[in-house]
Amino acid sequence: MTSRVIVYVDGFNLYRGALQNGPDKWLNLEQYFRMLRRADDLRRIHYFTALVRSPGSAQRQTDYLRALATTEIVKVQLGSFRMKDVVCGVGGCCHAGSRRFAVPSEKRTDVQIALQLFEDAVEDRADIFVLVSGDSDLVPAVQRIRSRAPKKRIVVYVPARDPDRSAAVELRAAATAARDLPLHLLKRAQFPPELPDGHGGWICKPADW
Repeated sequence: MTSRVIVYVDGFNLYRGALQNGPDKWLNLEQYFRMLRRADDLRRIHYFTALVRSPGSAQRQTDYLRALATTEIVKVQLGSFRMKDVVCGVGGCCHAGSRRFAVPSEKRTDVQIALQLFEDAVEDRADIFVLVSGDSDLVPAVQRIRSRAPKKRIVVYVPARDPDRSAAVELRAAATAARDLPLHLLKRAQFPPELPDGHGGWICKPADW
């Protein structure tokens, strides 16, 4: 019997771990996960992110979210950014340990992922839950689901291009199975440079992507 699958993508974790320094940012998530999980019944892809504020990045993100909206099974869930104070920790800087800076910090994403995972497990919406992240904050949710619904499988794919990010020891240990996210598939699952938005207009790939 074909397994029902729901995918949960930590958007910023995916971007920073696998996409940021590469040429494959214009990623069609539905196409990618259909290739990755060919034998499964892919029911839904939840994409969790927050709206960025800098003008250039905000426009690129808006274009990408519009592209995702043209796919059938991707659902975008938005968190938010809040400003927090951090102390300069740059070695050799005269302000190290003293000067404070306000920097944006992403909020709610891990909570939203955990709640969606738990709800889908309790409501028996899938047999396999694919989690794309390396965030250890998700460990309690994974452990709780495996305890409450032992027949459900949680498969973690860690998005990473370097060994430090790839480790994700706690999250890998908590899951039913864990793997590195296959990077070779990224270039095979790109949106076309221009695609119709479904309303008579076009969505264009950002020029520097």
